[in-house]
Amino acid sequence: EKQKKDNNSTGCSEPGTMDLKFTSSRKYISISVPSKSQTMSPHIKSVDDVVVLGMNLSKFSKPTQFFICVSGVFMFYLIYGYLQELIFSVEGFKPFGWYLTLVQFGFYSVFGLIELQLIQDKRRRIPGKTYMIIAFLTVGTMGLSNTSLGYLNYPTQVIFKCCKLIPVMIGGVFIQGKRYNIVDVSAALCMSLGLIWFTLADSTVAPNFNLTGVVLISLALCADAVIGNVQEKAMKLHNGSNSEMVLYSYSIGFVYILFGLTCTSGLSPAVTFCSKHLVQTYGYAFLFSLTGYFGISFVLALIKIFGALLAVTVTTGRKAMTIVLSFLFFAKPFTLQYVWSGLLVVLGIFLNVYSKNMDKIKLPSLHGLWKKTVEERKTRTLSQTV
Repeated sequence: EKQKKDNNSTGCSEPGTMDLKFTSSRKYISISVPSKSQTMSPHIKSVDDVVVLGMNLSKFSKPTQFFICVSGVFMFYLIYGYLQELIFSVEGFKPFGWYLTLVQFGFYSVFGLIELQLIQDKRRRIPGKTYMIIAFLTVGTMGLSNTSLGYLNYPTQVIFKCCKLIPVMIGGVFIQGKRYNIVDVSAALCMSLGLIWFTLADSTVAPNFNLTGVVLISLALCADAVIGNVQEKAMKLHNGSNSEMVLYSYSIGFVYILFGLTCTSGLSPAVTFCSKHLVQTYGYAFLFSLTGYFGISFVLALIKIFGALLAVTVTTGRKAMTIVLSFLFFAKPFTLQYVWSGLLVVLGIFLNVYSKNMDKIKLPSLHGLWKKTVEERKTRTLSQTV
């Protein structure tokens, strides 16, 4: 009541103005702005703390952190790629790509549940409808990608997965009406030409090349281009954690694939085949899923500490190494056209990274190089005269 009287007695002398004189009876209201660490995901305790597989990288120096992250990315993802190709090299397994995805989703759900139990806040923050969309896109990305290996060589699949920019730009032009600069267009052209050249080489030298694999990996690429934006928007909007995203998206995706395999009668033959080859299927699939789960942890740490530019460079090098190891460990025909087309795709990736980081990467212009050359010649002539 006293506060109401004070409010009535303290009026505005002019319209449109507010009297901010507080009487002694009023209490001050303090508004505390949360720190940067409090606004982050609940399982991250500090901005400076980067914990990967229970190891706090913040205690190490920057070069040591970089070495640990790069070693983790290369080690786990190279094993991941090797095991993925090894599973499909088992005689008779190629028709069961969707069943491998089902097993992989099951393992990822278990890993996400275990990680979620290790953090304090276990609430689901992102709505269920959003997870149903994300799960559908995840099924399309990984299911179509795994199934395409039944029709394509592994290096061709990796090259396609490097070219996510192409469907992203096409969708941006037709859906959002975006306009891209000359560097982005050049990157897309380099990737497109590299893909066409690589695919033509594959169709020439590979005896089991099938155009169905190209269609499957292209659809997987389109789903992969969409899912990143949906996941990022959902996690920023609802402040969800990585472990929550993994648990719910992969568990719902597991139900999708299980329902699809049951309706198409594809579950029983796959279970019968895998029960006869337990180690080559379930054993490799467990290690394949575990290394993929660990690998993404080091990629996220690399992005957080050193930024996306360096992370893209490292992951691109990892994919190139995966292709080299694929030719070394698994017998397949080889032609130099693979090398030139792969380098063309790498050039497209670099142009894409450069377009997004023009302020950080400043390449010398032709005018600047010519001006520098002229100045050096003038200096050399003057020194000779002296």
